[in-house]
Amino acid sequence: MAKLKLRGNTLIDIGFPQTNAITYALETVKKHYKRETNDRVLALLKEVLADPQQFMGDGIFGKTAEALLTAKKTEARRLNPTRAPFVIYGENGIEPLAKEQLYTALKLPVSKAGALMPDGHAGYGLPIGGVLATENAVIPYGVGVDIGCRMCLTVYDINPSYLEGHKDKYVGILQEHTKFGMSEAHKNPADHEIFERAAFREIPLLKTLKNKAYLQLGSSGGGNHFVEFGIVDVPANDPVFGLPAGKYVGVLSHSGSRGLGANIAKHYTALAMKQTPLPKEARHLAWLDLDTHDGQEYWIAMNLAGDYASACHHDIHRRIAKALSARPLKVVENHHNFAWKEIINGEELIVHRKGATPAQKDVLGIIPGSMTAPGYIVKGLGNAESINSASHGAGRLMSRSQAKQNITMSEVKKVLKDHGVTLLGAGLDEAPMAYKDINKVMAQQSELVDVVGSFTPKIVRMDRG
Repeated sequence: MAKLKLRGNTLIDIGFPQTNAITYALETVKKHYKRETNDRVLALLKEVLADPQQFMGDGIFGKTAEALLTAKKTEARRLNPTRAPFVIYGENGIEPLAKEQLYTALKLPVSKAGALMPDGHAGYGLPIGGVLATENAVIPYGVGVDIGCRMCLTVYDINPSYLEGHKDKYVGILQEHTKFGMSEAHKNPADHEIFERAAFREIPLLKTLKNKAYLQLGSSGGGNHFVEFGIVDVPANDPVFGLPAGKYVGVLSHSGSRGLGANIAKHYTALAMKQTPLPKEARHLAWLDLDTHDGQEYWIAMNLAGDYASACHHDIHRRIAKALSARPLKVVENHHNFAWKEIINGEELIVHRKGATPAQKDVLGIIPGSMTAPGYIVKGLGNAESINSASHGAGRLMSRSQAKQNITMSEVKKVLKDHGVTLLGAGLDEAPMAYKDINKVMAQQSELVDVVGSFTPKIVRMDRG
């Protein structure tokens, strides 16, 4: 059987310039044509060399073609000496490291504006709760590893007293129809139109991830991801929310794009670090230029992961609705790990929200508290200073390791009992005491959102932890 053996000198001999086009070409053919003969592969590379424009955007040779046309030299990027404009909400309650991470991001040559929400805490690249607007550049770690992580709330016309009176039924529904972590999956995965997307056929990385994504559809990740039954309280009729005042049963879920998003983030972050090398303190903020092949490919992959995350939630809620034999009155959902093209001060920019909720004028969203604290259904006020954003939750008061060291299971059980919450799964790192006071966080962003309802958890299902 043929086995490919090519070196850079061979490509130079057929006319390749001594640029990164050779590196990309060799990486590509070794990955996709390793069992072809040298002659066959050289014939293909000669086609690319003769007319690289014809291969721009191609899933296999696109990067090689781009390198042949641009012949850019990769150089280390310097940070700007000054920060882009920014605002911090609830600054006194945010740890110094999170603020330092924002300050570093604001010095990127592509940064135009930033903000930090009151639930902010340290992360990789952008802090959690960080918002950053950039010019024609997307930062994979500015989006986050769990691309498209989101909230989804379904409201039912069911008397909330049933959650206590028929608790076993609701516990059973969560145990049977929700799956968490790496080891659980539905026996009968659902088909979904998302798997017919061209990106799953045309982008090599996505081809390798499609089967796993199919098996994980309708499941939730570990950590702080959950599916809950709880009480939705609508204090007054609101024309945007559109539900009459009253109390209802709700299902609230929090999860993202599973292995699909994590692998996309890992792959394109590595590419970004090669293409825009930055000083040590900023290395996780490497970006992809949206005019490049990799930038465009990441943008397509990111949007696919966001839609897949939404599809996961819809499948979860569909299964629960079927088990309840009930039709939803209202569904509200929002991403909080994503990047969008938005007009900021008359200019189209890329707005990264890493753990931040979109809060444009009258846009609905959900900001959860903890497993014992209420979450809030909100509508955005379109505050330009916050780049039309709000917090994505209460935010962590303790890191995961701190929570495990300082909180006992007996303390957690007492808090759960005091709040009438039944917990299925979860570790000490998700204890209610590990989170900030959601009511203080909401008070610190009263100029960003209006509250139109609340969700109080009663039966909570999480990964085993």
